[in-house]
Amino acid sequence: MDYKTVMVGLALDRPNGACLRVAGDIAERFGARVLGIAAADLRPPMYFAEGAFAQQMLDEEAAAIHRRLSELEAEFRDSVAKRAASVEWRSARGLPVPYMLRQARAADIIVVGARSETLVDPGAAADPSDLVMQAGRPLIVVPPAAQWLDLRSVLVAWKDVREARRAVFDALPILAAAKEVTITEIPEQDDGRAEALSHVADVAAWLRGHGIAAHTTVPERPAVVTEQLEKVAANVGAGVVIAGAYGHSRLREWALSGVTRHLAMESRRCAFLSR
Repeated sequence: MDYKTVMVGLALDRPNGACLRVAGDIAERFGARVLGIAAADLRPPMYFAEGAFAQQMLDEEAAAIHRRLSELEAEFRDSVAKRAASVEWRSARGLPVPYMLRQARAADIIVVGARSETLVDPGAAADPSDLVMQAGRPLIVVPPAAQWLDLRSVLVAWKDVREARRAVFDALPILAAAKEVTITEIPEQDDGRAEALSHVADVAAWLRGHGIAAHTTVPERPAVVTEQLEKVAANVGAGVVIAGAYGHSRLREWALSGVTRHLAMESRRCAFLSR
């Protein structure tokens, strides 16, 4: 299994170079086409604006969105056209998350930029937290400093639940392309290490069946999972962390687990997330 179509989501309110570099890298590795996506919506006029003045403000903002989308299309094509089997651009005036979710049907994998802000302008960019919980496709969340998809060392953050099983299966092409793969599980209780060792051994054996050799490591003692995960990632020099996306819907908003939120918002490494 390879990735045949990579979808890259571009934001209107920040640089997109890291996402475009990673999307182009994936396209080159797997001979894939790249689908560029961007959307933005009008913001309501200021409360004191009305009549012709309010309409003028809306018209000016609509024109600015149109110009910005055109600029993003040019940037997208210039960045990935020579790296992809083919490219396609799709954009619209509308909220980015619903628009990207509808387009996800056309993609194998989605590349988006990390958003460290607590609140993201829903009219200017897609929040990775919303996408990963609803897209039905794996996400690669790219930190701003990423230069490429570094597959020299890949870390699988295992937890014995459905989301992790889905993530490792979805990541098989990346795991097969990686030079080194490590599987870790962070025990959450004092007596959990033996069970965790059994879990990661099973995952390593399953990967061997797919022709992928993997190391395993389980910390000696339980600790804060995000902190321990960062230590393991640093120890193995991981360029990508693969994990299931955990969370639940609450009043139409996705409340992510601490690990998923950390990987989607704070990690210095690319995060491959699936649900």
